[in-house]
Amino acid sequence: MKKLFLISAVLLSLVSCSRVPITGRHQVNMLPENLLVGMSITNYHTFLTQHPAAPATATDAQLVKTVGQRMATAVSIYMRQQKKYKRIKDYKWEYNLVNDPTVNAWCMPGGKVVVYSGIMPLTQGEAGLAVVMGHEIAHAIARHGNERMSQILLVNMGAIGLAVAMAEKPQQTNDIYNAAYGIGSNLGLLAFSRLHESEADKLGLVFMAMAGYNPEEAIAFWRRMAKQGGPKPPEWLSTHPSDETRIKAIEAFLPEAKKYYKSR
Repeated sequence: MKKLFLISAVLLSLVSCSRVPITGRHQVNMLPENLLVGMSITNYHTFLTQHPAAPATATDAQLVKTVGQRMATAVSIYMRQQKKYKRIKDYKWEYNLVNDPTVNAWCMPGGKVVVYSGIMPLTQGEAGLAVVMGHEIAHAIARHGNERMSQILLVNMGAIGLAVAMAEKPQQTNDIYNAAYGIGSNLGLLAFSRLHESEADKLGLVFMAMAGYNPEEAIAFWRRMAKQGGPKPPEWLSTHPSDETRIKAIEAFLPEAKKYYKSR
């Protein structure tokens, strides 16, 4: 096992790094993003075949599309301003609501978004939904899934390329993909590190602010989320920040996020 981690560390040091928008953190993504975007198209349509989208005429479905379109516009503007538009050049945005009581939402590479009906009561309106969608879209823009999937592939399959992994172990690779992007997981239990969550919170606040939603709404939303479920493990046992830590971090970042806010 130690030998595998040593090999993984060496390989990671040999691949190119990029910087995460907002935080500027160096990250290592071993996988070609265009391949992951291609996988997202297949996996997204497969998911919607198994979990049909709510009718487009449904009020909540329309709300998801409205917020999604505003978010996509904000993302495009922000990435152009940051001279990082190439990062999203292959995005073909889609936003769907599925009827599922799970408190969940996610965004695949390429802008493929799903919101579960179970989270809608917690959003309590358009601004709350913007918090959720902004956070999930931020994970995709920051390429957290690529980073996470790179780590999982190295540990589980060794130093083989994505194309080889897909050819030799398609089901395992697909399972890793779904785990990396939180598909099928509760919103509060996604397989992202606390660092990823913090970055998605910050970037999501900027996106929702640029889309015309008051980023202060994030405080109320995460307080409602904090009341969900039973007792939580201590923060040091969790991959996610504690509710208290997350809310304090969001409060600290609000002055920066509000610089991007212009009410509609």
